[in-house]
Amino acid sequence: MNDQEVVDKMEAVWRSIASLCETLGEGEWKTPTDCPGWSVQDQLSHLVGRESRPLGRPPPEHVPQDVSHVKNEIGQRNEVLVDWRRPWPGAKLLEEFQEVTGQRLKVLRAMSADDFAAETQTPIGPGSVRDLLEIRILDAWVHEQDMRRAVGRPGHMEGPVVEHAIGRMATAMPYVVGRKAQSPDGASVVFDLTGPAGRVLAITVEGTRARPMEAAPASPTLRLTMDVETFACLACGRWEPGGVLDSGRVQIAGDQGLGKAVVEQMNFMV
Repeated sequence: MNDQEVVDKMEAVWRSIASLCETLGEGEWKTPTDCPGWSVQDQLSHLVGRESRPLGRPPPEHVPQDVSHVKNEIGQRNEVLVDWRRPWPGAKLLEEFQEVTGQRLKVLRAMSADDFAAETQTPIGPGSVRDLLEIRILDAWVHEQDMRRAVGRPGHMEGPVVEHAIGRMATAMPYVVGRKAQSPDGASVVFDLTGPAGRVLAITVEGTRARPMEAAPASPTLRLTMDVETFACLACGRWEPGGVLDSGRVQIAGDQGLGKAVVEQMNFMV
């Protein structure tokens, strides 16, 4: 992708989220999602807060009362932005989202190559502004899908944004297979993802390190078959692995013990 193609994807996911939210009744805004403690409205509040910061808008001076679902310092900061907006009607929040993302797009469209290459801090460490935007696209799409599942409006499961998001998740799978699941030396693990945005991910373990393979072996140690939604929900910690395995949404071929271990360790999100 060139820099403006990154912005195109950012704009596409924001527009998809706005289109979804335009269909919501006030009761639906309060629907719980797969993120503990967060409603559909809270998901959008999180995205508004994230995009307000680069515009130089200070966070509200607010102390959330219920933080029982918060796990870390990042969560504490997010909760300030979310809890402050909880009393709002959904329509007011959507108006703010559209205004904030509209301003952000004006800024992004006017940025130079040097602006995109500028150093900044990302959720996974130091990087460029472009790196941060690529993570933001993934983040926004994941939260969009949280909202869609909660209100029963599936959509935006194919196209450039989805391919980008799944590609970002795929880069974490060697870490999952090697470090987290402790796959044995010489093992080969294939993720067979079905659906329009599906792909085949093949990983091999050499010593204590796992790396992607150019092509999947004919008879891997383990093959995990699942649709893209299941892959995303496991990789982002939205669904409990045990429930997913019990439901049959993942088919394990080959080493059953290793398959269970990999599925249980797929969550790589903070």
